[in-house]
Amino acid sequence: MLKLIKAHPARIYALVVALLPLVAHFLPNVPTEAVLGAVVAVLGLGEAVQRTENTKTDDAYWTDPFKS
Repeated sequence: MLKLIKAHPARIYALVVALLPLVAHFLPNVPTEAVLGAVVAVLGLGEAVQRTENTKTDDAYWTDPFKS
């Protein structure tokens, strides 16, 4: 599971971000504080995902494509 998360952090992040408003809309009993806390957590998670993707891009940039 951890290997999947490390390989596809942007996809998992997009899924979480897409589900958050659906949960807030279809579960009206969820407290506003919980939804706002989840929004703050998602913003922090987005920064971590961006840094991971930047590292993967940098690694790919410095890899020699002609070296086998």
